[in-house]
Amino acid sequence: MLALTQLLVVLDGTIVNIALPQAQLELGLTDTQRQWVVTAYALAFGALLLLGGRIADYWGRKRTYLLGMVGFGVASLLAGLARNGTELIAMRGLQGVFAALLAPAALALLTVSFPRGKDRNTAFAVFGSVAGVGAAVGLVLGGALTEFADWRWCLWVNVPVVVVALVAGALLIGESKAEGDNKYDVLGTVVVVLGLGSLVYGFTLAEHSWVAPETIACLAAGVVLIALFVWIESRVAQPLLPLRVLTNKVRAGAFLVQAIFGALMIGALLYLALHLQIVLGLSPLHAGLGTLPMTIMTLLLAPAITKFLPRFGPRPLMIGGPLVAAVALLYLSRITVGGSYATEVLPALVVLGVGMAMVLVPLQNVALSGVEPHDAGAASATVNASMQIGGSIGLSVFTTIYASVVAGAVVTDEASQLAAFVDGYSAAFVATAVTMVVGAVIAAVLIRGPKEQLLPQGDQVAVHLG
Repeated sequence: MLALTQLLVVLDGTIVNIALPQAQLELGLTDTQRQWVVTAYALAFGALLLLGGRIADYWGRKRTYLLGMVGFGVASLLAGLARNGTELIAMRGLQGVFAALLAPAALALLTVSFPRGKDRNTAFAVFGSVAGVGAAVGLVLGGALTEFADWRWCLWVNVPVVVVALVAGALLIGESKAEGDNKYDVLGTVVVVLGLGSLVYGFTLAEHSWVAPETIACLAAGVVLIALFVWIESRVAQPLLPLRVLTNKVRAGAFLVQAIFGALMIGALLYLALHLQIVLGLSPLHAGLGTLPMTIMTLLLAPAITKFLPRFGPRPLMIGGPLVAAVALLYLSRITVGGSYATEVLPALVVLGVGMAMVLVPLQNVALSGVEPHDAGAASATVNASMQIGGSIGLSVFTTIYASVVAGAVVTDEASQLAAFVDGYSAAFVATAVTMVVGAVIAAVLIRGPKEQLLPQGDQVAVHLG
């Protein structure tokens, strides 16, 4: 049930992508509004995650989970009823607000429910695999709903899932929260929300121009505010994000790898979907189905990797996984206008699924290893924020590379236009491959130590579950 929650919040970042052309036509969206349908969700989600994590710790993880689920369902219903672009964008932002409560509460509940041992490995393997395939599932589901129903069902589909999760959550989840006298870090909350919001918005603006004054101003403000946030957290008694969560180098390495894989799952998958539809001419449904081999491979390998994880530890997987993904992306960069899905895309997706499984099965387990129950919500929020912020930044960088390649092409007819698109997609895939290599280096440098230390085993003092 908690894994289903993770699937819900991850796939909602991509499920509307394929539906956007229909929504734009029906609601009369401008191109800028169309972009903000996606950005509003990621911006609210990423900027408010740390606050959501602390609310879960202090107010109660079950209570926060249930509130987040109700709010997410209502926002999804209202977004599907939107009569114009402003209403749709506002409700997508509201979805992000409640996802920022929902996601860290679910992961924190998982952390305190499975503190150590084989059950923890299995639980985190399922949770991580679902997080990894969520973006691809969003593309498939969005394509099917758009083609056979209506784009609004890409939003309404959340409602029955929310109802099931609410009933299951109320009956099956025990309450847990941080003990002691807990106070909210109001100043830290305001600064980090503004800082993350400025960074995400700045990188969104960078898709159009890196040197525009507003882009530079937003990025600079984001960096300064994040630095100020770190300074504040080092001095308050009960920080929003205890720096001990970040100063552990193994955990910091896992957060960085999570951010890099966010760039892969949000950035590279977007350009894959564009290639399948625009160049290969696949329908929305077939384009979504075309990504399934990667998802299937990840899910097939997850049980085997979980079984052997205690023997080999997570470090070899988290170094090798990004390298395997890099090989797949380099193969994918060889796409051509006249090429086929079977020879140019399918082999890359199979290998990419292998690389994703190698990383995503142990990743969140390592990222939350050794976290005290008091900090479970804050650490869980950092894991999710890493994915969203990494995805937003990666997509902006890859879009800039793609746009520069396309802008430099000589276009005289439809064939040359498609060739320009393919060259741009190829450049984005190469950039993603380089990013994966950087992820492997980060894992090699930071994720070190005995496998028993990296992966909790055995028994632990029971965590109070209320």
